[in-house]
Amino acid sequence: MTQHAPESTTDGTDANVAASPDGGEDQARCAAIDIGSNSMRLVVSQVLSGLDYRILDEERESTRLAHSLAVNGQLDPQAIEDSLAALRRFKKIAEGFGVHDIRTIATCAVREASNGAEFCQRAKDEAGIDIEVISADMEGQLAFRSVAQAFDVRDMNVAIADIGGGSTEIVFACGGHIEEIVPTKLGCVRVTEQYGINDELFTTPDSFKRLIAGIDRDLKPLLKKRPFVPQVLFGTGGTFTTLASILMMQRGEVGQMEWGYRIHRADVSHTLDTLSKMTLKQRKALPGLSTDRADIIVAGIAIIDRLMHRMDVNTLRIHDRGIRDGLMLTMIEDMRPDSPEKTAAEEQQRQQAMETFARSCGVDMVHTQHVANLAVSLFRQMTPMFDLRETDDDTIYASAMLQDVGYLINYEKHHKHSYSLILNSQLPGFSRHALEIVANVARYHRGANPKKKHGNFTRLSESDQTRVKQLAAILRVAGALDRSHRQQVSRVEVTRQPDHVFVSIEATGDPEVDLWAARSRTELFCKAFNTDIRFGLRRPANGTVSSTAS
Repeated sequence: MTQHAPESTTDGTDANVAASPDGGEDQARCAAIDIGSNSMRLVVSQVLSGLDYRILDEERESTRLAHSLAVNGQLDPQAIEDSLAALRRFKKIAEGFGVHDIRTIATCAVREASNGAEFCQRAKDEAGIDIEVISADMEGQLAFRSVAQAFDVRDMNVAIADIGGGSTEIVFACGGHIEEIVPTKLGCVRVTEQYGINDELFTTPDSFKRLIAGIDRDLKPLLKKRPFVPQVLFGTGGTFTTLASILMMQRGEVGQMEWGYRIHRADVSHTLDTLSKMTLKQRKALPGLSTDRADIIVAGIAIIDRLMHRMDVNTLRIHDRGIRDGLMLTMIEDMRPDSPEKTAAEEQQRQQAMETFARSCGVDMVHTQHVANLAVSLFRQMTPMFDLRETDDDTIYASAMLQDVGYLINYEKHHKHSYSLILNSQLPGFSRHALEIVANVARYHRGANPKKKHGNFTRLSESDQTRVKQLAAILRVAGALDRSHRQQVSRVEVTRQPDHVFVSIEATGDPEVDLWAARSRTELFCKAFNTDIRFGLRRPANGTVSSTAS
């Protein structure tokens, strides 16, 4: 992952691809529309070789869809009309570049509004635009994707904040992998309206304190159990680029790129204090601050200030792209046509991605691979005995390969961190649901059994809960059979008896530690399969078996 300045690949939104007549990838074009809570953007791009693109045209409209959302829970009627008019214009611009199938996403305002679905239907009927309303989690995923492409974050503990008009998504990433996504309802438009920010707000001594206290009140429970203290906060969205623009104008750094610009926490606090004492008219005249952001910039920078305070982070770096860029990068990857060669290549990519992910998290790969092979062997032999899902051999293999990625955060609770890292990994070849199952199986490879109070477990369907318990139970046994980390158990053979499952093992050395560990990790197995499990040692030389009860 190399750092690059986004001169040739700016603020990417996304869209579907319009290939040139000869099918040349160098002339493929994309168009996308991002319907935010504060503004709408169109980007038309030409796809370049590799994971890159060049902006051909872009347009922005400040539509303020989130206006009045905090008050009545609905999109503003006039903002809807303005947005529909903008969509019609955007579509014509994209079609002028030969792009007719436009990918359009909408975020917080449309997601939360009671009339959001009505707006989407009107967009389809009146403008011919199909809108995809994405989740807060997806917003965080796309923001991280964009930052990880533009900056080398592989050896860092970082936080990423994407501030929009109606919400802020906070992403914690460790070693280049997402650990946690924290959605909030702190958007610059929403906060502005919630606290009645206008020309007169800060004329009383307590008004500014009330704003700060309100943001703190919302952030405190969300960030109380943050996974780590970030080394750097990366900021995406117009609030961050506007902050950089203001500071650059004040420092005489005209012409410097906003991308990568470093800002210290003290500079954020100082700028917030200065802006909070200005009238709206004075802010509109401030160099570096666009007039259409003058009324919401105080709320936006207040969110940045309190985020940095709550996370104990002193360095902010500006990223002048965000979810649109992440979406564009995702689209470019999806452009390749399906073919048998692609399927084989994707399977290889999936395997390589799992191994790369595990290695980057400090996993003992020899041990992990051995446990994965034992787990698959146990699973396949047990499948006809317990009517297990045959395709779950891939699931248990992936769970075994990734069960220890949580070591990246810490050892003591690594199984819990493994869950978060896997769930947010976006590994190729896995659907979101498949990753959720893998993450849960890895979560329960050690520690407490699945419980109803565990949100990650109770979110699953009843059938998936059963799958997780059974796969995790098998994985616990497989992991125990290499407790010594010496790969002494070379083969397992499973037979079913009337009142128990018997596992006969072959070993190349003295597997007493491994057998001891296996006997001590049978509780979940007995509950998941409603039977006991016993182990026996078979020496390859003479074939004798030493039976050991569970």
